[in-house]
Amino acid sequence: MKDMKVVTFIKAVLEQMPKAWLTTTTHRLDIYDEKLAKTEFLIQFEALFQANMASPSALEALPTAYDYIRLGHPLSCVLEWTIAKLHNLKSENVISFSSKTMPILAILRKNLLAHKKTRIVFLGALPSCFDAELIKNVYGYTFEFTNIKTVAEITAFEGSTILLAEQELGTTISHPNIDFIVSLHAELGSILVVHDKKNEAYISDIQHVRRRETIAMTPSNSLKALKALVAKAPLENSTSIVAKNKAEVLQLIASVTGTTSKALVASSGLSIQYAIMMGLVDDAQAKHPGKLIKFIVPPNCYGGTNDQARRVAACLDNVEVVDLPVDGGHNMIHSIDAILDDLAKKDAVPYIIAEIPTNPRVEVPDLQQLKAVLTKERKTATGGIAIDPVFILDQTFCPNVLFLGEGKILSSVRTISYVSGSKFPSGGQCTAGYCVANVKSDALLEKIERHLMLCDNEATRLQYKLLATQLPSMNQRISAAYKNTREFVNFIQTTLPAAKINFVSEALAAQGFTPSVFSLDLPTKGTTDKEKEDYKRALNLKLINLMITEIPDESKFCVSYGQLKGCYWTVPATSTQGTTKEGDKDYIVRASLSPDLDLQRHKEVFLKFVKSI
Repeated sequence: MKDMKVVTFIKAVLEQMPKAWLTTTTHRLDIYDEKLAKTEFLIQFEALFQANMASPSALEALPTAYDYIRLGHPLSCVLEWTIAKLHNLKSENVISFSSKTMPILAILRKNLLAHKKTRIVFLGALPSCFDAELIKNVYGYTFEFTNIKTVAEITAFEGSTILLAEQELGTTISHPNIDFIVSLHAELGSILVVHDKKNEAYISDIQHVRRRETIAMTPSNSLKALKALVAKAPLENSTSIVAKNKAEVLQLIASVTGTTSKALVASSGLSIQYAIMMGLVDDAQAKHPGKLIKFIVPPNCYGGTNDQARRVAACLDNVEVVDLPVDGGHNMIHSIDAILDDLAKKDAVPYIIAEIPTNPRVEVPDLQQLKAVLTKERKTATGGIAIDPVFILDQTFCPNVLFLGEGKILSSVRTISYVSGSKFPSGGQCTAGYCVANVKSDALLEKIERHLMLCDNEATRLQYKLLATQLPSMNQRISAAYKNTREFVNFIQTTLPAAKINFVSEALAAQGFTPSVFSLDLPTKGTTDKEKEDYKRALNLKLINLMITEIPDESKFCVSYGQLKGCYWTVPATSTQGTTKEGDKDYIVRASLSPDLDLQRHKEVFLKFVKSI
């Protein structure tokens, strides 16, 4: 009876759900409480279920579930809630992944740090992407395997037991010797169920892996799963032509980056970054066994980058993170030069991760000096030639700049460039990310691809399709968005000259750096530092709230940019910088303009804000 009520309600939800549940990637932060991620959404969703209310207006009124779509979204939450409801589980004990491998790696990571044993038992065959030796040798995870024919064969084990099985959606298995079940579902990904109260301590760590190294099951795939679940029918086979779209996307990426290497396309920007990091660790272990591996990372950069680098280092004894001060009064060139000199003496393997332009200060270093510092030959303490660095360039703000092609500024430096495709490449329509290499780094792509496939983090069919649709117009959209941004920045400088604006100069724009993002350090008042800071933080929110209230159809409180329409506002310290150390966070406003918005209206509302202060 209860099952029928759940199924009937979900059918109604799927018929009445807001269109944005399937298409929107920019989650609203004005109706989101990070401390209650997923929870607040599901509490109110449960209330709708109890009231048997699934009207469009009721569903539309639900709060934001997660601040980033790759972490989760309404449809992934509803899928997890439904499976939990049908099996008398807590909804937080059900976690969906776009990847079939990452839920396993999440448990292995937790047990590595806890010095706990792991046993993987599987019915049928292992996922083809699962490379046990690679996981043990590069990730440092330990586990044992058992192939079984029936669940009854699972014996007691001193440690964690993970059951892998291909099974119908919505089915789960209860067994006293099973701690976790990972159900594998063809193209959709996987669903992890956490069994037993003693294993609930794993949930936040598993969620953190989904947050940093992969993505949740996508909205379109979650919808497919829900439809199959309520229809009690097998999943429909996809008929989309992935090969054609993929070939087109790879060709388009080569064209916009000016490179000849094979592009790699992942499910998100952090998914491709994780493949890059683990691929480079793999390469260093093979070519420089026993040597320290150093990831040099700006402490105030995007929080996902910062956190992921430290998470990789936490698992491997020979990997460490070195802070790289790059903006806000620090010079990237001087910082890199000093750090590389120090690491050369230690004969370490240096990998540099940096954003150009930087985030959120939108600064660009002197590229000729950068090239000189990166190509400078250095000596070890014993007089040998030091290992040359690999420069890992996040150029999400300016994916149109040609850094790597023949004769370009970084063509002579070992460089991997990557971009979050949720921004300009897809126009904000999906989370996919991609990377390319110059000729000097082409050989590294084989290792990076190896780890991308191991983690089952390649872009999905729909992501390839969306990139194939949007990439052809990317450079045109970047140009139009920059023009809007420059005009808005000039207007702000005139109407509020006391504000400090971080944006590229006209000279940098002439070199091709035409971002649509700027940051705004608003003027403040007060007699003490605390009073000034508190006033400014309140002013930040006053500006954002005014914009999103006065222009609700275009101005949004979101972290994204590169969208097809509208204007996006955020405070990096409370969103994009996430787990960054408090002292390195930027409590300033970051704004991003698209090629299509009512710029005159935004000027009018900003002028209203100025008059109010």
